[in-house]
Amino acid sequence: MDYRDTVFLSVAENLNFTKAADNLNISQPAVTRHIKELEERYKTNLFERKSNKIYLTKAGEKVYNAFKEIAQQYRNLDFEIGQLQSSISGEFKIGASSTISQYVIPKVIASFHKRYPKIQIYLMNGNSFEMEKLLLDNQTDIALVENHTSQSGIRYRDFLDDELIVVTGKNSVYAKRETIGKDDLLQIPIVLREQGSGTLEVIKQTLSQQNIGFENLNTLIHLGSTESIKSFLQDFDGLAIVSEKAVQNELYLKTLVRLKVTGLTISRKFRIACKQGHKSQQVELFEKFLLNYSI
Repeated sequence: MDYRDTVFLSVAENLNFTKAADNLNISQPAVTRHIKELEERYKTNLFERKSNKIYLTKAGEKVYNAFKEIAQQYRNLDFEIGQLQSSISGEFKIGASSTISQYVIPKVIASFHKRYPKIQIYLMNGNSFEMEKLLLDNQTDIALVENHTSQSGIRYRDFLDDELIVVTGKNSVYAKRETIGKDDLLQIPIVLREQGSGTLEVIKQTLSQQNIGFENLNTLIHLGSTESIKSFLQDFDGLAIVSEKAVQNELYLKTLVRLKVTGLTISRKFRIACKQGHKSQQVELFEKFLLNYSI
């Protein structure tokens, strides 16, 4: 691709000239010059300013979509040439929900890199809703999410079973209890993930199926990561509901204690999410690798 095209893609995806300059390691005036040259080529404005923000014009959106397809074709060409030379190369971006990015996918990426060292992977993380948005906005090539709901324009595929469990800190007044009832779950103070979290969504849906009102939980606070919840539990007389995969070390070291809830199991699937339509060959290779990986 022409370098001006690369500059345009960076500005379009950041909607900020300064961020684009930082990402490309060039000056902001250079970014502005490249965009002006591109607008002169097409004889139209590609961006418009409203207050202190910039937006793509309709022409800019067409150029962006075309350039994304061209960039993908270049990546596919690199991949195919690499195959001919027995050296598969290229790059792609993964967006992974917090639990998956911290506790599941790193070892998969490490193993994939060992098998395909010339494929470069960029990992982004956040909650499931944020990762789906990045996918739909073409900011990532594939997303790994932990929620139940599905969005139009996205194809989902299960890749791993998970269970959400109730835990408490080892110094909690509840640590000596092996089981609690559903009524206890409503009364004991609890800490949960933030809105938009796939974990929180699954909890809400499961409780609803059990005719338990989520709003009736004695929720003390919502925190933005499982790591912060685990730290919070060290000095908290209460409960948390987290992925079993996120607390394996803590359960082994007995810094956290699992409590079974009579008559309640919260299970879910970790899922691969891709935009409907064309996928790069690198992404297809990674998806196949993930589905066959023993986690």
